[in-house]
Amino acid sequence: MRQILQSSAIPEPRFHYSPCVAIGSTYQVSGMIALDPVTGRLVEGGPGAETRRILDNLNRALADYGLTLDDLLIARLYTTRFDAFAEINVAWETFFPQGQVPPARTSVGVSALPLGASVEIEFSFVKSSQ
Repeated sequence: MRQILQSSAIPEPRFHYSPCVAIGSTYQVSGMIALDPVTGRLVEGGPGAETRRILDNLNRALADYGLTLDDLLIARLYTTRFDAFAEINVAWETFFPQGQVPPARTSVGVSALPLGASVEIEFSFVKSSQ
């Protein structure tokens, strides 16, 4: 049975979609762009700042979704700025430092993202039964 999950810790979706859908032990978090949780506006500062905000927002929502980063299977990252991929990786590596097993990741270059964002990331989780 499909379950729709919400989090009051992050901005409400601006369009008609479910932020997180769970079916059994599989959870899919819709693509997130770097919206400030207070203002709901896209953060400034480029791809690195956007990546940090997305990962911070994800972290804020995980408790509401009943998940932890240990449940994260794969992240799919979309960017309009592959020329700034080093900035994205710096932000990523502060969230998943060396010595910690990071999730799988796919990175795709695209021509445009919602609201003029330069980074969007979607996340797939598998919650282990413990």
